[in-house]
Amino acid sequence: MEGLAFLLQQPRRQLDTWTRRAGRNLDRHLAMLRNRDTYSSPARYQRALLDINRLIETSIGNGSSHVGLSNYQDSELSPLRSADLCRAALRPEANPFYPYFSRRLTELMEEEPPGYAGFSLNYLGQALCAFSMLGFLRKNYPRTKIILGGGLVTSWMRNALEKPLCGLADHFIAGPGEVPLLEILGVNVDRQAHYTPSYDLFPLRDYLSPGIVLPYSGSSGCWWNGCTFCPERAEGNPYLPLPAGRMSEDLALLVKGLNPSLIHFLDNSQSIEHMRALIKYPPGPPWYAFTRISPELGEQDFCRALRRSGCVMLKLGLESGDQGVLDRMNKGTKVEMASRVLLTLKKAGIATYVYLLFGTPAETEAAARETLAFTASHGESIDFLNLAIFNMPAYGQEASQYGTGVFYEGDLSLYRDFKHPQGWDRKRIRQFLAREFKRHPLIAPIIKRDPPIFGSSHAPFFVPGNRPARSFP
Repeated sequence: MEGLAFLLQQPRRQLDTWTRRAGRNLDRHLAMLRNRDTYSSPARYQRALLDINRLIETSIGNGSSHVGLSNYQDSELSPLRSADLCRAALRPEANPFYPYFSRRLTELMEEEPPGYAGFSLNYLGQALCAFSMLGFLRKNYPRTKIILGGGLVTSWMRNALEKPLCGLADHFIAGPGEVPLLEILGVNVDRQAHYTPSYDLFPLRDYLSPGIVLPYSGSSGCWWNGCTFCPERAEGNPYLPLPAGRMSEDLALLVKGLNPSLIHFLDNSQSIEHMRALIKYPPGPPWYAFTRISPELGEQDFCRALRRSGCVMLKLGLESGDQGVLDRMNKGTKVEMASRVLLTLKKAGIATYVYLLFGTPAETEAAARETLAFTASHGESIDFLNLAIFNMPAYGQEASQYGTGVFYEGDLSLYRDFKHPQGWDRKRIRQFLAREFKRHPLIAPIIKRDPPIFGSSHAPFFVPGNRPARSFP
C-alpha cells in the first residue's frame, strides 16, 4: 500500500486525456473507494478504480516494469527463474519502487537497527520487488540476518525446488511461521501455542476499501485434502484447525479493537465446525469465506442461521457441472448437492462466488457443455463467477502421468505442460469460454457483475442485504 501510494504521487510519464483527467480526480477517487455509498453504483466505482490503476501504470516511464493495483510484471525478468530473482537483488535501483523503499527501509534500519529482517512472500507478483529489497538490505546492512517465509516460499521448499539463495536469506520458513520465527529469534515457545494476530503496524485506514477488512485464518491446510491436483495435498500441508472456541475469542478481541467493516476468512476451506461456532457466537461485522459444497449448506435452517451470524458471501469451488469430472477429481461433491446448496443459499440471502475449472484431464468438450448448462440453469442463484483454465501441478502424483514438459520457463515453475488425453487443449477452451460460455444470455450478466481488478475481495461490498449488484459497464 505504501509503495502504490508513492507511485500515485509521481509525475505522469504519459499525459493523454485519460491520464490528465485521472490525475485531476485522484483525491476524489481515493475517497470514493473508501466510501460505502460508492459501491451502490458500479459505474462510479469502476471509473474511480480504473483511473487510479491508470495513474499507477503511467507512473514508471518506459522501463521493463509494468505495475498495476493487482499485479507486478517485468518484461525482462521472471519470478520463475532464480537467476532473474538474483539479478533483481543485484540491481535494486532498477525497481520502480526503489526511490521509496530505499528511503523507507533506511529510516527503519537506522531508527533502531534490528538483528533480523523478515519478508513474507506469497505471490509471484511480489517476488521481484521482494528480492530487490532483499538485495538492498544485504548490500547496505550486511549484519542484519534475513528471514524469508510465506506461501510462495512454502511451495518452493515443499516441492524440493532449489531455493534462490543468492546469499540473501539466512533462514527460510515453510508453512505457518509464528512459532518457527520466534524460535529463530531465540524465544523459548510452546510449539503448540496459538498467537492472536495483531494488525497494529499496518495503515489500516489507507487501504482501498470502505472501512477496515479484517483478515483471519481459523486453520491452515484443507480439511478435505483429497482433491486430485490439489497443491495442498501435493505439498503435504497438514490440516491444522484452531479450536472453535479459540477462534471465537480471537474474533471478539480483534473486532473490539479494530471495528472492521468486513471480516475475510482466509482458510482454504472453512469447516462446518467453525461455521457452527460463528452461528453460536456471531462476530458482529459481516463476513465471507471460502468453503466446500457440503450437505449442511443445503439445509435451510443452517443457512438462515449462517446469514444471521453475518455471512454475506461464500466462495464455492464447484469446478465442474459434470458428475464424471467431479468424481475423477475426487471432489466429494454431487451435482444434485451443488444445485441444492446454491438454491438454499440464495433463499437464505447469502451471495455466492462460484469457481469453475476447465481443462482438467477428465474433462471433455461435452463435459464442459454440461458445466455451461448447469451454470445457466442456476444463473439466478449465482452472484459471481471465476473462470479458470487448469494448470498441471509440476510436483503432484499426476504430473508423471500427464506432464509432457515445461509450462512456464524457469527452474522455479510450479506447473508443467501436459497433453490433454481428449485433445481439449487451452486454445479450444479459451475459444469456448469467449464465444459461448461468457456470451450465454443467462451467464453474461453474472460475468459483468464481477468487480474489475479486485474481484472477490470487493465483491461482498456489492451485495448489501444480499441484493444482486448491477452489472459493470
